[in-house]
Amino acid sequence: MELTIALAKGRLAKFAIELFSKCGIDTSQLREDTRKLVVYDKKNELRFVLVKPSDVPVYVYRGVADIGIAGKDTLLEEGLPLYEMLDLKCGKCKVCVAGYPEQKERITSNITRVATKYPRIAKMYYDEKGEGIEIIKLNGSIELAPILDLSDVIVDIVESGTTIRENGLTILEEVCDISARLVVNQVSLKTKAEKIQPLIEKMKIALEDM
Repeated sequence: MELTIALAKGRLAKFAIELFSKCGIDTSQLREDTRKLVVYDKKNELRFVLVKPSDVPVYVYRGVADIGIAGKDTLLEEGLPLYEMLDLKCGKCKVCVAGYPEQKERITSNITRVATKYPRIAKMYYDEKGEGIEIIKLNGSIELAPILDLSDVIVDIVESGTTIRENGLTILEEVCDISARLVVNQVSLKTKAEKIQPLIEKMKIALEDM
């Protein structure tokens, strides 16, 4: 019974490769400098599909992949019903509201203008607070929005906070913690439990040594 794993290209890939390697999985093809998008560990009946980070939840939800590794920010933004099985403790950062220190005094409207790459996360956060917002979806240079008065605040991922500070902004509120998570398709967890559960246990053990 073959198991398909969706892996995000980029920063999570290296960590995922090391993790699976510690679980006794052949990751040699994943380490090759290649443009292949599908690679195999035939001995362990595993297939890896390499996709964009934002696509991992979609592949797993649709059942094309049985399990996947994605950042919590991606999972929250997609909002798909998946089983979140492990916090891999990798890529730790926070989603924050940032703006000028005197921001609360500057906002004169009942509707706060929020620039963000994460409209769903921003909406959920402000909905919980009972505050009305206007979401301005951007794909890059989020910090420019309050500087040029396109928005009152931004909602974005913050790691060191250096970019925020260098642009004269400050963190006003913390929305949630972010890290890489292992997610599983709901049907696969039932139909392929004998394959998935042992792998999860191996990953738990391997994480202790990383």
